[in-house]
Amino acid sequence: MSTDRRPGPGPDGAAAGLDGAAAGLDGAAPDYRPGRTLSVRAEWARQARRRRTQVALGFMVALPLIMLGAFQLGGNDDEPGPPGGGRFGSLVDLATSGGLNFALFTVFVSSGFLLVVVVALFFGDTVSSEASWGSLRYLLAAPVPRSRLLGAKLAVAAGYSLLAMLLLAGTALGAGTLRYGWEPLRSAVAAEVPAGEGLVRLLLVLGYIGISLMVVAALAFLLSVVTDAPLGAVGGAVMLYILSSILDQITALGDLRALLPTHFSDAWLGFLSTPVETGDAVRGAISAVCYATVFCALAWWRFLRRDIVS
Repeated sequence: MSTDRRPGPGPDGAAAGLDGAAAGLDGAAPDYRPGRTLSVRAEWARQARRRRTQVALGFMVALPLIMLGAFQLGGNDDEPGPPGGGRFGSLVDLATSGGLNFALFTVFVSSGFLLVVVVALFFGDTVSSEASWGSLRYLLAAPVPRSRLLGAKLAVAAGYSLLAMLLLAGTALGAGTLRYGWEPLRSAVAAEVPAGEGLVRLLLVLGYIGISLMVVAALAFLLSVVTDAPLGAVGGAVMLYILSSILDQITALGDLRALLPTHFSDAWLGFLSTPVETGDAVRGAISAVCYATVFCALAWWRFLRRDIVS
């Protein structure tokens, strides 16, 4: 005897058929669309209201102004001293010789630590903060697909990191140009570069720094998925970056240093030379993309299998 009982054509059977159609074949609500949950726009607005986002972006604007004030108080800012101290020292000596040079100097002094912390903050705080507040499980119960949640948060963190870099460089360029004028780009490793070309080189420097910081971003994102403590995710990424920088200074490691994610962090100096040198920058970009891909893949793998209890 068959046990397959299908609703008949009567009123009860018709009602059951309508209920099944309304619920959908997968049991989801009729208006539920996974692609519409937690949009990037909504997540951007959520993060914009957070105090850490406002403080971080505000500091990106304030720092160039603080540095400009420091040069003003120091005096003789219209007469830069003779270049010295190697490739890095020249950026300090020429910082007040034009808006482009001031912007380049600001980016230089920020790339070693400040931008690392800001990027780690945006990426390391994004998932772990939800877990620490106890709201992560409610987002997933909405239901928001896990991959979509990670994708939205990753995109928004990348957007705010890019915005922070642009605010820093843009404020420095604008304030420096108003104070020191629109002058050619100068450095100790290149001939004087016209202002228009100098702006392109500044954008190349920013682009490469952004690519190299992908390692910090992906590592912080991975730690944000692993731990429920935002401070642990942010601090862990910064500490590992510093550790890599310290190991890179140990010449006894030889060619092994090329495997460190920070080995090519200063390759952007090649964009300031004459002619432009891109060899180290290409190798550094490939290294950063490889590390970032591995860390992001691990983050996805871990989060999709994690038992969310907070």
